[in-house]
Amino acid sequence: QLQLVESGGGLVQPGGSLRLSCAASGFTLDKYAISWFRQAPGKVREGVSCISFSGSNTNYADSVKGRFTISRDNAKNTAYLQMNSLKPEDTAVYFCAAGRIWYTGTCATQGLMDYWGKGTLVTVSS
Repeated sequence: QLQLVESGGGLVQPGGSLRLSCAASGFTLDKYAISWFRQAPGKVREGVSCISFSGSNTNYADSVKGRFTISRDNAKNTAYLQMNSLKPEDTAVYFCAAGRIWYTGTCATQGLMDYWGKGTLVTVSS
């Protein structure tokens, strides 16, 4: 079965850190660019970050630039999102997605993703 599974979400205080993982099964992740999206309560899903096939290129939304770091380990068929200096406005369900399209300087849109995980909830609150 082809699937992506996110993990690592939870409750964290403002200023804290979390690392999300996105594990692929049933397909080889190195043939896909990986994106992270998030959806806050009552809001539309938005792009957070993306990483190219080899991991040599990354893009970030302005709202997370300098705080979040995306990475991947193709040998483990897994991608990651390290989130530091978390803010209450980072509270959302985080989704990883895999797509065959890579653009330099920006992330592919949601409609170009081939596979999606079911999401992991991140809550930033004191």
